[in-house]
Amino acid sequence: MNIDVPEGKDPIQYVWGEMVPGIGPAASRLSLSVYSDTTLGLREFEAARLRVAQINGCLFCMDWRTERDGEKVEEEFADAVAEWRTTPAFDDRTRLAAEYAERYALDHHGLDDAFWTRMTAHYSQAEIVELSMCIGSWLAFGRLNRVLGLDTMCMLPRP
Repeated sequence: MNIDVPEGKDPIQYVWGEMVPGIGPAASRLSLSVYSDTTLGLREFEAARLRVAQINGCLFCMDWRTERDGEKVEEEFADAVAEWRTTPAFDDRTRLAAEYAERYALDHHGLDDAFWTRMTAHYSQAEIVELSMCIGSWLAFGRLNRVLGLDTMCMLPRP
């Protein structure tokens, strides 16, 4: 489905801000706070975010790269995320972030004791809660953008 966006309106701003004024701005604040208030490292943050984007199929989210203090992950990072099981580019925390994102999105009932033992060896409980909130936000809002066709209207410009 594609949402009808009035000419001259930014699709994301219109849908998230004007169409549902009671919910949209609150959802937008949550989505933005995931980026502005996270304490997670950039690589694990981006590994989880990109894995959710790949699962959702959100073109905008797959094209986006989070920037912190002028730093972004390397250009090949998204390919490494798709190959998170075998890539030599990831440390344990980054690999676990990608795995958790995938399992959270596709098989949350399959998060067993063996997984949690590995996860808690590398992440504190607070970090796991934070990562879970981030993944939940990306899963919901990236999927919303994809399902409603917003991801094809809001592509990032290429240099």
